[in-house]
Amino acid sequence: MARVVVGMSGGVDSSVTAYLLKKQGYEVEGVSFILWEARERSNYEACCSFEATQSAAKTAEEIGISHSELDVREAFIEKVIEPFAAAYEKGVTPNPCILCNRNIKFPYLLGEAQRRNAEYIATGHYARTDTAEVAAGRPLLEKGIDRGKDQSYVLYLLRPEEINRLLLPLGGLTKKEVREIARSLHLPAAERPESQEICFIGEGGYAKFIGELSPSSCRPGPIMDKSGHALGLHKGICHYTIGQRKGLGIASPDPCYVTGIDPLNNLVRVGRREDALMSKIGVTDLNWLVSPPASPFRTTVKVRSMMEDVPATVEMLDGQATVLFDDPQWAPAPGQSAVFYLGDTVIGGGIITQISQSGLHS
Repeated sequence: MARVVVGMSGGVDSSVTAYLLKKQGYEVEGVSFILWEARERSNYEACCSFEATQSAAKTAEEIGISHSELDVREAFIEKVIEPFAAAYEKGVTPNPCILCNRNIKFPYLLGEAQRRNAEYIATGHYARTDTAEVAAGRPLLEKGIDRGKDQSYVLYLLRPEEINRLLLPLGGLTKKEVREIARSLHLPAAERPESQEICFIGEGGYAKFIGELSPSSCRPGPIMDKSGHALGLHKGICHYTIGQRKGLGIASPDPCYVTGIDPLNNLVRVGRREDALMSKIGVTDLNWLVSPPASPFRTTVKVRSMMEDVPATVEMLDGQATVLFDDPQWAPAPGQSAVFYLGDTVIGGGIITQISQSGLHS
C-alpha cells in the first residue's frame, strides 16, 4: 500500500482530498502547517488559524487517518512575510500564495514524505498531473476541469521532483462535487467558507500589516497624472496596485486608475482606464515545467489566477521573456506572475517586472 502525506489546511478541499485518497487505497497521513502566529489568532478564519488546524485534526479522526502539526513559523516569516513586505517597498504587488507554495508548502511536504518514507504528497488544489507522462519521466501539470476554480496558475513554480510525487485528486472534480462529498460524509469542513483574504493578514488589512513591517512604504507622497500634474496625496505606496480605482482620494471629472508606482520618488501615477491596458510585459525569474519552444513562440498567458489565459507571442533573450499580447490586457501588475500554457498544459511562468502599452519601460 503506497503512503501519501496530505497537506491539510482544515478546509473542505484538503479534507475531501484526504478522504478520496484513503478511499482509493492509499495509506494517508495528514499534516497541518502552523504558520503565522496561528496559535495566537484564535478568532481568525484563515488556513493557518488555530480553528483550521483543529478542524483538520477532527477531519482526520473522522475519516480514520493519522494527523500531525508542523511548526514552520520561523521559515514562513523569513521566506514569505519578509519578502512580501519588501516587495511593497519596491512598488510591486507580490503573490503570497505563490511565495508560500514555492518556499513552504511543497518543500516541507516533500521533506515530510521523505522523512516518513512516503511515495507521494497531495494537496487540495484544483489542477491535474498527467500520470502517464509522470510515469514516463516527463511530469506535466494541467488545468483542473473546473475552470472557475482552476489553480494551476499558483503551481507553475513546482519542481519536477515535486510534480513526480504529487497527487491532485480534485483536479477532475468541480467545487460543487467536492462540497457534496463533504456534506455526504458530514465532514467538519463541509460548510466552511473559502478563505478570501491573505492568510496572515488580520484586522486592519494588508496596508496596516505592511506599515508595521515596512514604514517607508507607507509614507505619503504625490499622485500625478501622465502629464506630471499633481492631483493629490497618496497614503503610502503600500496602499496601491496597478489598475486600482477605489480609495485614491482625488477629484477628477473622469474615473482614474493607478497606472504606475514609482518607489524611488514615492509617487503614484494615475490615468484613464485605457491607460491601464498593457500590450507588453517583461517576465523574469522563469521556471519551466517543460522545455520552452524555440523563440519566438505562440502560447496563451495568464497574468492573474482567475482570468482566462489569452493568446500571446513570447520572445526569449538572456533568460528573460517578453510577452506581446494579441489584445492589450487589463492591469498586469509587476510582482505578480505570468503563466504560460499550451492547451491545458502549464509550460512555465515567471514574475512580471515591466509593463508597457507599446514598448517596455521600467
